[in-house]
Amino acid sequence: MQFMPKISIITVVYNAEGLIERTIKSVLCQTYPSVEYVIIDGASTDGTLKIIEKYQSTIKTLISEKDTGIYDAMNKGLALATGDYVIFLNAGDELQSETTLENVFKNVKDADVYYGNTQVADLNGNILGERRLSPPENLTWKSFKFGMTVSHQSFIAKRTLCEPYSMDYRLASDIDWIIKILKKSNKIVNTHIYISKFLEGGLTSKLRKLAWTERFYVLVKHYGFIQTVINHLFIAIRFLIQKITRKSMT
Repeated sequence: MQFMPKISIITVVYNAEGLIERTIKSVLCQTYPSVEYVIIDGASTDGTLKIIEKYQSTIKTLISEKDTGIYDAMNKGLALATGDYVIFLNAGDELQSETTLENVFKNVKDADVYYGNTQVADLNGNILGERRLSPPENLTWKSFKFGMTVSHQSFIAKRTLCEPYSMDYRLASDIDWIIKILKKSNKIVNTHIYISKFLEGGLTSKLRKLAWTERFYVLVKHYGFIQTVINHLFIAIRFLIQKITRKSMT
């Protein structure tokens, strides 16, 4: 019998009328039949909600109301999800192809986590390349010592393992959330496929200093202070080398 769990795809959005439709289309075109789509809109004041409502008959749950931030909205989505698995795709992000979910589940059954590669796209949806960090062959909760090795948009987790996102952070609750899930996971599967296309220049990129500060405290919580300081020296050197290399290539 074919393994076909229900997957809840959750999109949180606020004032993204130029981006939301391509995210919706990438979900609705999936060949995988067991999909529940949940959209949490933060009471957008532009044309976002009007675009979403065009597809309302194929969206399982739509809420439009004010929230206290992205993780509040994501927690609302988690609370409404009923799927066996959960993945988050925010406005502008896309599943890599129409067969993505079919390919995720077709080879290995009943994993706690499925993960894969991520492409980076610009505002027009053009592929710019891969993320700076590539996913490890064998993912564990210790894999995030040197940064976000797996994109949030390419991480599919069993819903029963998902805790609410911490409201202690504005930008770093995603890595905290993933590490917590991985600590409870026994069967973690590398799909070896591109799962998502991630929109370049999101909120974390715009507020990089705050994001790095918060992420440091998250990693200290999970890995300890001394180890995190040592790891961040490595991260800083790696970042500088990549920045210099990119400049030399232009």
